Amino acid sequence: MVVSYIRPDKDFDNVYEQLKLINAYSDQKDLPIDKEMIDQFSQNKRLSERHNVVELFRSLKGDTLLVYDVWVLSTNIEDVVQMTSCLLKNGNTIHCVKQGISVNAHSDIMVVLGLIDQLRQLVQKEDKKVIGRPKGSKSVSKFDLQLEMIVSLLKEGRSVSEIARQMNVSRSSLKDYVESRELKALVQGVVLFNDDSQTRAIMMDTIQCPSVGLFTKESE
Repeated sequence: MVVSYIRPDKDFDNVYEQLKLINAYSDQKDLPIDKEMIDQFSQNKRLSERHNVVELFRSLKGDTLLVYDVWVLSTNIEDVVQMTSCLLKNGNTIHCVKQGISVNAHSDIMVVLGLIDQLRQLVQKEDKKVIGRPKGSKSVSKFDLQLEMIVSLLKEGRSVSEIARQMNVSRSSLKDYVESRELKALVQGVVLFNDDSQTRAIMMDTIQCPSVGLFTKESE
């Protein structure tokens, strides 16, 4: 079974960017998605509070999980290590779509460490937040909670008019939502990804070692 897990975060990439890349990756890698979860309610929560996510991931055995990036699992490194370890222990393969790579229990340790270090670097940058709405973010809509169904129906080739009738909502309102979120483009995206042979070199290149200056400053 192929499962996609999407978790928007106000400080990083939103659900629309995640959907666009995951759909393109799924098509290119010939990994048709059997189950899709858009988690709208777990932002900034620790793993112990995210019962629906824990249940989903514990149910996976020998399956394939598609995530946009490592931070989608959590921005807490401890939670990421626990979730990743459990998923790999149970024979699953995790595809990190933004990097275009996959990891399993037999993957090179440097690839796994590289992904975790990317998260560490991202969290450090996140500490320097900019006040105001992040660039490119979208305002909240009443349709957000029905996003999974709308995307699924668009994938089936349904028109906006058909979907509006099925949802019993205004066609013009739904059309505005679909256009503002570029949902039609999301289900048709085409993106180029890294070849598997490049994975180790890419991850090795992204790892940052601590600097002497950092330790000197902290010890003063």
